[in-house]
Amino acid sequence: MSIAVTAVTGHLGEEIAKALSGMNSGGPVIGLARTPEKAKGMDIEVRAGDYNDREQLERSLSGVDTVLLVSGMAAPDDRIQQHRNVINAAASAGVKKIVYTSIQGAGKGTDFSPIVQSNRQTEADIRASGLAWAIGRNGIYIEPDVEYIETYKARGEIANCADDGKCGYTTRPELAYAYACMLTDPKHDGQTYNLHGELLTQAQLVEYLNRTFGTQLQYRSMSVAEYREERIAELGEFIGTVIAGIYEGIRNGALDRAGDYQAATGRPHQSWDDYFRSL
Repeated sequence: MSIAVTAVTGHLGEEIAKALSGMNSGGPVIGLARTPEKAKGMDIEVRAGDYNDREQLERSLSGVDTVLLVSGMAAPDDRIQQHRNVINAAASAGVKKIVYTSIQGAGKGTDFSPIVQSNRQTEADIRASGLAWAIGRNGIYIEPDVEYIETYKARGEIANCADDGKCGYTTRPELAYAYACMLTDPKHDGQTYNLHGELLTQAQLVEYLNRTFGTQLQYRSMSVAEYREERIAELGEFIGTVIAGIYEGIRNGALDRAGDYQAATGRPHQSWDDYFRSL
């Protein structure tokens, strides 16, 4: 069984390709990348895979049995069409199954909601494609908070608008293992899973960071409007608004959900005690 992973030069795509290679699924793992030259050093075949080029995608998916569609980064309307290009190319190329990396979040009421809605549209397009399918809805990556530790140390705090809302965090390697299982085991066909570990508040996240890095960070809750203004000033209109919308969703309970990680993998998600000890 040959498996293609789109966006293989991205953080998640690369982790999924590694997990599949380590699982020894019995067939080749093929990477698709908009710029294949960026995949130098990866020990798999890499083909061109631009989400905007339907014909190129169809050629690159020739001979592939199963495809992993990593959600794109474009604006919502563009993203829907890009994903349709992959889905339609897969169907035309004879692909039998598609697995999609979707997201969790508020479907309405936040600045992140249009992106959530675009992912829900892709989920609907996949279910209507005639292919076998499985869908994961990713929790929030915890790695960026770890990578941001020097900035947090300089500020002495983590400040955002999540307040005391609980969030289903996860890591890229844990997601990669879940998707490798979903790609290779037909028992997951037709299933939609929320993929995250133990729920954390921002105050609990700060406790883990303090314990791990010897810091004395505090958590400060901001209003949604204040946090949006700050994020836009630092990151620009589009990304700043999106980030603020994610944390508004946490504040409103949109990421306080039961997880399906064990159903997708047959084992529990890595505990946060173990994850932070590993750092």
